[in-house]
Amino acid sequence: MSETASFVDPVFLARFGLTRINAIDYFLHPLNPFRTKSKTSNEVLSMQGISIGTLLAWGTGTRPGPLTPEEGEDEYRVALSRLTGEQYELLPLAAGMEGATPQQLAALFTIRHVHRTSHNQTKVLGIYYILEGVIYKSPTVRSLMKAHVTRTLEGLSEACDALSVCARYDPTTGYVWKFEPPTDDDEDDEINNVQENRRRKRRRILDNRRPGERTEAEEEGIRASEAIDRILSRLSNSEIVVKGKPIG
Repeated sequence: MSETASFVDPVFLARFGLTRINAIDYFLHPLNPFRTKSKTSNEVLSMQGISIGTLLAWGTGTRPGPLTPEEGEDEYRVALSRLTGEQYELLPLAAGMEGATPQQLAALFTIRHVHRTSHNQTKVLGIYYILEGVIYKSPTVRSLMKAHVTRTLEGLSEACDALSVCARYDPTTGYVWKFEPPTDDDEDDEINNVQENRRRKRRRILDNRRPGERTEAEEEGIRASEAIDRILSRLSNSEIVVKGKPIG
């Protein structure tokens, strides 16, 4: 399943709303693609008539109701800890959220999917969050690192492109930096430099030549080009070309 997938049930939200009392019930919606296909401890408790809502109203044998929301969630976690198997836990509020308004409390819920093997041993299988009634899967560490590295590489690439415009090459001195603000006369040069840098990126340089140093093939090409220039120069000065004098 894609990490950008989500689920929302407008009918449930319109009929019951969404609070910390029914957040687990909303997540266990039969059409929610994130929920496990196995029977969970939450469903076992639900068949026994135990939920956060009933605990708030009636309490337990050792703690009669009505209970506060925090006490009801604590008792629900205790009830889950007595069972084994796959479970969904509603994580407590973050520090500093105790005095939040009901609208703020209903904006975000964090649910943890665990596999419990004993009272105090669990293995986390996934983290999910409900934001404004929409269920999302929390991204993995790998996807977070991939996103951070991608943004970093994009920034480095943009920085290299900006610096490449300031690089100048001279066959006698090699590369130099020119950081002065460009003038109108330098705009064409900068465009040419950008195009040259792009061509240079597409070409992999396999040798370690010093600035201005040419290979044997390049020297031969230059000599051939100079020879052709000399031939064309002699032809342009000959009477055959200048005066149109016929041969012979």
